[in-house]
Amino acid sequence: MENTFRLLTKEVKSAARAFGAVVVTGPRRSGKTWLLRQIFPKARYFLFEDPDVVSRFRADPQGFLDAIKPPAILDEIQNVPEVFNYIRSRIDATPDKKGQWLLTGSQESALMQNVSESMAGRAGILHLLPLSLAETTKVKLLTGGYPEVLARPRDAARWFASYTQTYLERDVRAISTVQDLPTFRRFMALLATRHGAILNLSDLATPLGMSVPSISRWIDILEATGMIIRVLPFYENLGKRLIKSPKIYWVDSGLACYLLGIQTEAELARSPFLGAIFEGAVAAEIIKSQINRGQRRELYYFRDQQGLEVDFILPRGTGYALLEAKASSSPTPAMVKPMTQLIEAWSRKEHLRPLTDALLVYRAPKAKTQAQQSSAIAPNIRALDFARAVEWLNQKAH
Repeated sequence: MENTFRLLTKEVKSAARAFGAVVVTGPRRSGKTWLLRQIFPKARYFLFEDPDVVSRFRADPQGFLDAIKPPAILDEIQNVPEVFNYIRSRIDATPDKKGQWLLTGSQESALMQNVSESMAGRAGILHLLPLSLAETTKVKLLTGGYPEVLARPRDAARWFASYTQTYLERDVRAISTVQDLPTFRRFMALLATRHGAILNLSDLATPLGMSVPSISRWIDILEATGMIIRVLPFYENLGKRLIKSPKIYWVDSGLACYLLGIQTEAELARSPFLGAIFEGAVAAEIIKSQINRGQRRELYYFRDQQGLEVDFILPRGTGYALLEAKASSSPTPAMVKPMTQLIEAWSRKEHLRPLTDALLVYRAPKAKTQAQQSSAIAPNIRALDFARAVEWLNQKAH
């Protein structure tokens, strides 16, 4: 990761100029600590997963913090949530000093509760996901975007095995009363087979012999720890009976491949899950493009009960953009027929914000031409390969 520039850097620096504390959340090993240490190389560093550090802090919180000359990085603070109260009092005592306390954590919901209760108006809150294709061309469907996997792709399976075990033993156990970790591991693998599908809790509960409420809580755990994206159905009235359940995507395509037992590019190419994995990678890039610019996450899908479906609807400029993701390297007009139908229905609804873009996103062939990279494939619809689509996502919308 030495030469990788993280797009969230600008937002972190801006938050450090405006607030006494900066909180960076995100999945374990997504690069939060590396990012803060790159931006603030002179800041002192303390890891709150180190038992000695936690013990010293809890024995004498005030004395521990008194011995620190800010700025300081406090890593994995979900393990010591009481630290927020002590930091709040120090920020209040010196309100003109900004960027003094730089905090990271891997459990978003628990952290946000503590931040909202103790640090309202005192902390800038940011979220970091694994690397985006906009940050490095090393990101692939098979490997995903975790920095350590990209540094040693040949060891990806071993890394994901270790990562999953650490995630279960630390994050899952810490955030909930889950006792049966082997079943939770089976649940993760089962959910990987539903990657990109509309969430059906009963479909997950029955094979595991669990209740629907328990499965719902486990979905919440995965979301709170940054493992999955929940994409909601588009809510505007288009005069159609709409599906109301969310879609679930794994944030990292490499982890999804690991959970599905896909280990090589050849296995991925012939896998029945290739389309879903590519669609999920597009969803992740959309979310990364939003949070890396300090925007709120806002992504929807469209499906009515007659089967008309478009993969993604997202805010873009003064309106919305439609995206359809296809794992094929040969885009055809037939692939955008549902999008054409939705555009026609949309145009008849004056109350809706306008459609500013409509894109078919596809996997680039190995030998690309300019015509293949970007072309009109139907009226008002363009085809962009994945890399070009990521560039488009990270451009400022007008």
